[in-house]
Formats: sequence, C-alpha cells, structure tokens
Amino acid sequence: LLVFLGLALPGTQGKVFSRCEMVKILRQNGFEGFVGRTVADWMCLVKYESDYNTRAYNDNGPSRDYGIFQINSRYWCNDGRTPGSVNSCHISCSKLQDDNIADDIQCAKKIAQEARGLSPW
Repeated sequence: LLVFLGLALPGTQGKVFSRCEMVKILRQNGFEGFVGRTVADWMCLVKYESDYNTRAYNDNGPSRDYGIFQINSRYWCNDGRTPGSVNSCHISCSKLQDDNIADDIQCAKKIAQEARGLSPW
C-alpha cells in the first residue's frame, strides 16, 4: 500500500507530516465520507490536535492524549499510568507516537465509528 511508504522504518521515532502528505494518507485510508465527515474535517482535527506531529502528547491529569489524533489513555490505549483504562483499541499508547500511523488510523476510525462522528475530540 502506498500509505505505508516512508512511514514505518523500524527504530525511528516520530514524524511531522506535511499538509499534503496528511491529505493523501487520509484519502488513501477512506476518511472521505467516513462517519459523514470530509477529509477537510479530519485535517482540521489533526491540525489542531497535534499539528501533524506523531509525537504529540498532552497530560490531562487523570489521563493523557497521544499521537497525531491525540487518542486518550482513559478509553482507547494503555499507557500503564491511567487507573481504570479501558484500552478499547487494544494498543499501547506509546505505539501512537511512532512514525507508523497505521495503528493510529485504525484506532481513530474505531473511535469515530463508535461515536458516529468526531464528538470525542
């Protein structure tokens, strides 16, 4: 798949995508029309959540947000520090901060599908 070219080199840490790269990735991964939202909606979300940076991190006190989609440790990933974490995406939060965003995409789509939109963000 084209989406993975240059995105997953073992041992590399983090990546800041350009706007054009991000649009291409979102289109290739079926975000246009997904849960009734456009690629533009998703671009806005990614821009303001992480500024296209896979290393983005935000400490909210009882939980934390990780990666390009700022996925929360309370419900979606396990960081080993969030009491009562549900880990609905069955992923370590640290995996959401590497340069391979395939797992981030899978989790973000699960979140949006369960919410029927972008309300969790």
